[in-house]
Amino acid sequence: MSGLSWLPVALLAVPLLGALVLLAPPPALRRTLRLYGLVVSGAVLVLAAIMVATFEYGRAARMQFTLDLPWIPGLGLRFHLGVDGISLPLVALTALLTFLCFVYLGVGDGRGQGQLLRPRAGGSRPRALVFTLLVLEVGMIGTFLALDLLLFFVFFEIVLIPMYFLIAVWGGKARRAAAIKFILYTLLGSVVMLLGLLLIWAQAGTLDMVELAAGHGAGMSRAVQVVAFLAVGIGLAVKTPMWPLHTWLPDAHTEAPTVGSVLLAGVLLKMGTYGFARIAIPVLPEGAAALAPWLGALAVVGIIYGSLACLAQRDLKRMIAYSSVGHMGFVLLGFATLTTVGINGALFANVAHGLITGLLFFLAGAIKERYSTADMPSITGMLATLPHLGSVLTFAAIASLGLPGLAGFWGEMLALLGAFDPAEALSRPLFLTFMVIGGLGAVLTAAYFLVMLSRVTHGLPGGRATPSPEPGPSDELADTRLEKSGERIGLLSRMPDIRGHEMAAWAPLIVLILLFGLWPGLLLSLTTPAVEALLGVVS
Repeated sequence: MSGLSWLPVALLAVPLLGALVLLAPPPALRRTLRLYGLVVSGAVLVLAAIMVATFEYGRAARMQFTLDLPWIPGLGLRFHLGVDGISLPLVALTALLTFLCFVYLGVGDGRGQGQLLRPRAGGSRPRALVFTLLVLEVGMIGTFLALDLLLFFVFFEIVLIPMYFLIAVWGGKARRAAAIKFILYTLLGSVVMLLGLLLIWAQAGTLDMVELAAGHGAGMSRAVQVVAFLAVGIGLAVKTPMWPLHTWLPDAHTEAPTVGSVLLAGVLLKMGTYGFARIAIPVLPEGAAALAPWLGALAVVGIIYGSLACLAQRDLKRMIAYSSVGHMGFVLLGFATLTTVGINGALFANVAHGLITGLLFFLAGAIKERYSTADMPSITGMLATLPHLGSVLTFAAIASLGLPGLAGFWGEMLALLGAFDPAEALSRPLFLTFMVIGGLGAVLTAAYFLVMLSRVTHGLPGGRATPSPEPGPSDELADTRLEKSGERIGLLSRMPDIRGHEMAAWAPLIVLILLFGLWPGLLLSLTTPAVEALLGVVS
């Protein structure tokens, strides 16, 4: 694929050049700013589609579209890019979600509360928002393309600054505190991860991720691998996030604007889990085997903790944020099994979570715009007042709880199946315990999503705004309640149901959730050869 080695460079260059153009004098592009973001992110999506279409699926275990050039020759650093069956779905997911965010922001009349690209009184800084999103896209795609450890770290860190400003400038009332908490947690985790990467470099003598993965820890003792896995794992666990390093996530999601929450859940969390598949497990196999039981234990604690926290939430965005802690627990459990089945499940769940949770945060933003609150007890009877929005919310919720036939089912099922029969070096009774606890977490996941739906989509419209009955004859009370709730339905039904720009942004996610749910082999056939190569298994 040397003839198409320009593709990874183009995927990085297009959003980067698009961001640099916005540094021109302010009057430039003012009238076409909404279209500009769509065109640039659309061009990136087209490039990602070309990569998907020209990828050689019979060689999914090998790096393709590779570019390997000297970067800092004195230190032996190289600008090495490429994709395989593990990274290709994440590159495509990143390009898709970024484009859909610009669709959500820019399509239509731009008058929606979440459409921040239309100049408003008080200043919405649309030019700065487009710049921030494009720089963020460079860092996210670069993380999945990088094949040099230090280059990976650079892209891994690039995303922190634009995400910080996305929360701090365009977020909610407590945005500054949430943004500072986000940057402090992730920066501290990155410092620890950098120490682990430098230890690998010092012991193995190379930063080339392909060479390191092929060597499966050659040149590093077991003790060194354990220390390096622990350091790298902590940095990745913060970004994932893994319990108990997750506390920055609910605040960041609650305060972030809609597009910020979509990209944070849909892509940034995947950067942490991707690091386990690309670096920690293949490069440090003995360290992975030694710490896998601890990783599995923290994963199942996160599953249960996230589920119980969701049951206690009133805020819809905060509940979805805590659900990510539980779902990422299944991803980490799959990695901890060190088996082809488990890691395949983790990678599938990665993509499914990006699609489903991205859709959920789009929906949470739309609901908050209409009701001016995300407090679930204050939002009831949505199926009566906003039937289309309520129906899509129901679809996203049952997809996230893992209903068979939708994308959320396969990843979690395969992760639990991997725990049923873990790698030979691991304790099967211990992982059977993890499987049982994870299964309980799946039940709790269904419980909190069904509780959410019963609060938000069912019942009389208006929540606590609906008049409460007073003592008196039951028939008169029933008539009074019906009359007043009818007036309430009439008032709420004037709110717009799904708008055109919202459906344009959500429809691709709905289609892909159905596609991967009904045809999981489409994704598993891509990741399986790469996972077998990652584990050193001969197909």
